Amino acid sequence: MTATDPALTALAQGWCALSLLHGKIESHIEHALQAKHDLSVREYSLLDVLSRQHTGEGGHLQMKQVADAVVLSQSATTRLVTRLEDRGLLERYLCPTDRRGIYTNVTEAGLKLVGEARPTNDAALREALDEASVRPELAPLVRVVESGTLLSA
Repeated sequence: MTATDPALTALAQGWCALSLLHGKIESHIEHALQAKHDLSVREYSLLDVLSRQHTGEGGHLQMKQVADAVVLSQSATTRLVTRLEDRGLLERYLCPTDRRGIYTNVTEAGLKLVGEARPTNDAALREALDEASVRPELAPLVRVVESGTLLSA
């Protein structure tokens, strides 16, 4: 393949379109969450992931699993957890069966905030997708996101 190969060009154009869609969605959601709830997209994502934990087998996530879920490095996730813990939205505790493990739970204040922010996040996502769907280069990607087929892959 050469730099002018049509397959390579199409691949690069597809990647650029996907990156553009992601950036537009994230920016739109970021503005809405900041304005209404004083939350960043990453903070919301972390609270959302942790709010879905449950007691019982496999109910709590290790920090690496949390980092993977919010698409951050472990060190960035730890800094994010610390910021939210300082705001009283999260708390950490030692794993009762393995004293080396640390779990993170959402506090009542965190659950309240993520519950209030969830409709804002969902509405901003819908708005961003609607705006992107009128752009010919983004419309096919929007349809894929809306179909949910990404989750079955």
